[in-house]
Amino acid sequence: MEQVDIIIVGSGVIGLAVAAELAGKFSDCSITLLERHGKFGQETSSRNSEVIHAGIYYPAGSLKARLCVEGNRLLYDFCRNWDIPHRRLGKLIIARNEEEVSALETILEQGRKNGVLDLEMLSRVQVEAMEPHVQAVGAVFSPSTGIVDSHKLMARLEWLALQGGVMLAYRHEVIKVEPEIGGYRVVYKGPDGARNSIECRWLINCAGLQADRIASFLGIDPDKAGYRIYPCKGEYFVVSNTKAKLVSHLIYPPPLKELKGLGIHATKTLDGRLRLGPNAFYVEKPDYDVDHAHIQEFYSSARSYLPFLEYSDLSPDMAGLRPKIQGQGDPFRDFVIRHEVDRSLAGLINLIGIESPGLTSCLSIARMVGNLIAESGTI
Repeated sequence: MEQVDIIIVGSGVIGLAVAAELAGKFSDCSITLLERHGKFGQETSSRNSEVIHAGIYYPAGSLKARLCVEGNRLLYDFCRNWDIPHRRLGKLIIARNEEEVSALETILEQGRKNGVLDLEMLSRVQVEAMEPHVQAVGAVFSPSTGIVDSHKLMARLEWLALQGGVMLAYRHEVIKVEPEIGGYRVVYKGPDGARNSIECRWLINCAGLQADRIASFLGIDPDKAGYRIYPCKGEYFVVSNTKAKLVSHLIYPPPLKELKGLGIHATKTLDGRLRLGPNAFYVEKPDYDVDHAHIQEFYSSARSYLPFLEYSDLSPDMAGLRPKIQGQGDPFRDFVIRHEVDRSLAGLINLIGIESPGLTSCLSIARMVGNLIAESGTI
């Protein structure tokens, strides 16, 4: 039976970042990445706002806060070094009325607690000078928020992984995992439908929407462990090109309660389009269709701060799914990045609930995984 040192499951931006990091950190190790789709980034990683977040909203000391603040810096450096298309546009978190101003003060304080030190409170006049077509009584300005081409980012991470000797096995779906002495036996279904297996010393679960399923193969009860994935759908609508130039920054209303989402915000794309979204609702059966009936929700929400919008300016764009471990009505849940040694599963690292700000944090998450392996002293 084939044996390798490390198997990574999932080739979204997290799995690719982990692969590239481990290939560089443990150059003498054999690493295989298994992905059920025919190419990288076919789910959450390619269906999002492509925003480089600053790390403002999350509870101080949480992994989301720490890894986002660190990841923001790492990602900008990476994009500059490897010529990945990106723009440090800056974001305005606006108050649409006086009642929302107190929320801005809370956001400003939270961001500074998290180490985001470049935030600035803006008056109505200052907002108008920056965004004359946006209706707001004030805003928090985050200059280090930006956008990135996630596809080219993933392509570069894939290249780095390959250069480091990682074996990338696309159309290989993991269907079973069993503990073995000193590691794990991973059973997969290959492109021809045949079943085969491979053994490893370390198993890194970066399976995104399927991460709870991978964990359950090894006897971890997703509900008891808090690993159950609740797919949360987000849709986007795009604004007509004639109106897209009226906004030049990312525009966000105050976030939704319990951070279920950041509200229907306005983001720019690298090609200059103006996109609205996402909304946020839990789904039983995941799909990527955009329900045109939701256009009224988007129009009403966005027009509260973009008064130039007309109903006819909006058209469906895309939808994505977030692998939330925070169920409907539940309080904030942090990333799970955990070496499961206390479950007698040494060598298993679970990455579960890696939703936003996962894209921003991909390099810092990968670094954390590498450190967990190094700290074990087994490689």
